[in-house]
Amino acid sequence: MDGQYEHLTDCCMFATNYITTLKGVIMKAKLILENGDVFVGKAFGHITDSVGELVFNTGMTGYQELLTDPSYFGQIVVATYPLIGNYGVNLEDMQSNGVKVKGFVIKEDAKLPNNWRCELTVDGYLKQNGVVGFKGVDTRQLTKIIRDNGAMKALITTKELSQKEILDLFADFSNKEAVKNVSTKENYEITGTEDAKRVAIMDFGIKRHIVECFVNRGCTVKVFNAFTSADEIKEWNPDMLFLSNGPGDPEDLPEVLETIKAFVGKLPISGICLGHQLLGLALGGKTKKLKFGHRGCNHPVKDLEKNKIYISSQNHGYVVYELPEKMELTHVNLNDNSVEGMKSEELNIRCVQFHPEASPGPEETAYIFDDFLSLIK
Repeated sequence: MDGQYEHLTDCCMFATNYITTLKGVIMKAKLILENGDVFVGKAFGHITDSVGELVFNTGMTGYQELLTDPSYFGQIVVATYPLIGNYGVNLEDMQSNGVKVKGFVIKEDAKLPNNWRCELTVDGYLKQNGVVGFKGVDTRQLTKIIRDNGAMKALITTKELSQKEILDLFADFSNKEAVKNVSTKENYEITGTEDAKRVAIMDFGIKRHIVECFVNRGCTVKVFNAFTSADEIKEWNPDMLFLSNGPGDPEDLPEVLETIKAFVGKLPISGICLGHQLLGLALGGKTKKLKFGHRGCNHPVKDLEKNKIYISSQNHGYVVYELPEKMELTHVNLNDNSVEGMKSEELNIRCVQFHPEASPGPEETAYIFDDFLSLIK
């Protein structure tokens, strides 16, 4: 315990010194929404202008995993919980190699984080990763605007811009290359136990804990770039193909759909989030964009096979709304009755929209990974 308190003391001293160093540097800024609403607050982190899709997350904790989740690439995220940063940032809970959001909007940041694992403040971590934050706004009012109007483009700026300059920045923003930006640049393998099941992962922006969930079950995994050919994946001789989470619209990935089709009926296939949506499209289903998406670690989902309700972690703006002919509904969202999971016994496929790996959030749906591996006969 003494070591923990020493670490806490060091963390608090760091935070105090960091705040002192930044004193006078925090700048007045504006958050400008595509619908014309303007919020005045303060910029923190790395002071720069940033344009992205404005969305909100309802989690009370988990801001560190949120910031490093590649599925948020291209988005400015609003935290509905009013105080962010009270336990700081550590280097163990990252879900990727850095911050992936385009901006982070909060009401208030904790000046003195209090946790024995704390190594950085949120302010310092954003600055280190070159990402702007915006604070001093009523994030719940902002969330209501997004709920009423839908997710929209937004701009964080410290400059006085003309209307034309603002509209030009909005027009120039596109997230169609999101998966290309976050997918691994080099394929890599993690060896499991002797006689391990071999799981080929197509990486559309995978969270680290998803890989860990397979490795912790003794699997050997190989993570492939999202645009790897079917032939190259087959050469590795996998027992199952797994389609990962990731950012953006699944309809922006037609070449990936062709790769997936090459495995249908020939190899067990599982998927999460974007992977689930891509499976839906590849099998003949349809996807659509939600008005404001599901993002947070408190979303109720019903498992129709177990007849049980679970609280899940979610992060998606698109859903499968028309199931493919050979797929059966397995999970449903209790907030809006949207599709949260499907399977096919004939094709040996199972996938879910939510995040069973959590990180952040409850881990009560981790059984899904065992269901995935049960596809391997």
